[in-house]
Amino acid sequence: MIGSRRAVVKARGLFGYTLPPSLPGDSQEMSQQRESSSEPDRLFDDPEAGNSDFVFDNRTARVFDDMVNRSVPLYGEIQRMLGEMAADFATPGSNLFDLGCATGTSLIQLDPVVDPGVRFVGVDNSAEMLDKAREKLTAHGMQRQWELQQADLHREQVVENASVVIMNLTLQFIRPLYRERVARNIYEGLEEQGALLLVEKLTIGDSLFNRLFINYYYEMKRRHGYSEVEIAAKREALENVLIPYRPEENRELLAQAGFSHIEEFFRWYNFSGIIAVK
Repeated sequence: MIGSRRAVVKARGLFGYTLPPSLPGDSQEMSQQRESSSEPDRLFDDPEAGNSDFVFDNRTARVFDDMVNRSVPLYGEIQRMLGEMAADFATPGSNLFDLGCATGTSLIQLDPVVDPGVRFVGVDNSAEMLDKAREKLTAHGMQRQWELQQADLHREQVVENASVVIMNLTLQFIRPLYRERVARNIYEGLEEQGALLLVEKLTIGDSLFNRLFINYYYEMKRRHGYSEVEIAAKREALENVLIPYRPEENRELLAQAGFSHIEEFFRWYNFSGIIAVK
């Protein structure tokens, strides 16, 4: 049982480290953090911007926090849920990996709620994103042990001694040919009863619902201030870069990697969160 390895259950909450009274969600606090750390996202206000593949370069790093908050539904709530679950599964002396850590937002959100004896490791293949993450984590004043690594998940095995691995909108950028190997590497790098927290954009097998959910998603982006030009240009730029799976494909991938407990913890039309426990 998950709780059997936590000898301080009663003293420290349900499983592990005691949570603070509240975690940041889709709130004014998250909005203020976003505004203070990011320039406004205007990368795709030129129709020609869609002619090139999307890249995580310096221009993207400067606007990424604003971009992800405006482009991912309930992003603040997703971060809160990741913190809630990570706090239960992270164990002192182990590592927590954020694969595709981008600008370090998840690590900062996790810091107050995860046991301070857990070492944080952020991994990304973009030097520019890691520079921004290092700047933010330093400004945050993180006291625990932490490290940022530049690595290409297509080629490198980086997970070891892990109690928690987070992939927040990362697996969808890994070429499908490599995803089985990546999932297996994560499984092998997790300790027993360790957890993978996976958030992904989805494609839906039923074409009716797929079109409907895409329309709802674009309507959300309009509400968040994106123009038709920006929506269309970014869609073209991501076409060969972001390759979503169907929900059942993600579950099958995790099962084949060896995970014995797999459950969806979040769903918004064509976005999903899955927890998988070793």
